[in-house]
Amino acid sequence: MENKEEKFELAQRQAKALSMSTVIPKEYQNNIPNTMVALEMAHRIGASPLMVMQNLHIIHGKPSWSSTFIIAALNSCGRFSALRFDMQKDKCRALANEISTGEVLEGPWITLEMAKSEGWSTKPGSKWKTMPELMMRYRAAAFFGRLYAPEIMMGMYSEYEQQDMQQNKATQIQELIKPIDESPQGDSSSPDQNP
Repeated sequence: MENKEEKFELAQRQAKALSMSTVIPKEYQNNIPNTMVALEMAHRIGASPLMVMQNLHIIHGKPSWSSTFIIAALNSCGRFSALRFDMQKDKCRALANEISTGEVLEGPWITLEMAKSEGWSTKPGSKWKTMPELMMRYRAAAFFGRLYAPEIMMGMYSEYEQQDMQQNKATQIQELIKPIDESPQGDSSSPDQNP
């Protein structure tokens, strides 16, 4: 049996060979550490390293899966029938049959009201404004994956979720800063002080 050092050296050699390719995304080209991470993730979920590299996006320093990868990984994992979507007027949920039990598994509803309340559809450049049905399906697949196949999601969010979370964090920070900026200059009194 190989020891840990030999396995690590083998992974480095594989990563070096892959990172020299020009058909992989630029974030991995000549970048052995990033390529090693992709190899480890591919091994952990039983996916092709190239598939992982093509679908793993870094949004503000955090890894996230493409929505199409999430759907493909769920469809090919062997635990579920192909993912289907129950689309109703302004809501959507992902559904699949669990192969081992035949049970229909239902993901949570994603609604247009939820998208508005969470700020997904109101941020500049949001695809929720122009493609709401597709975005509901993508979000429904991600929620289904986290609920029924967290080992595939590996605790990560979809690229659109990660973008929405970063936008929400920026908005929250701006809301915290705004009261400070608007406070009267030179007023050192505190509301907690009694006259």
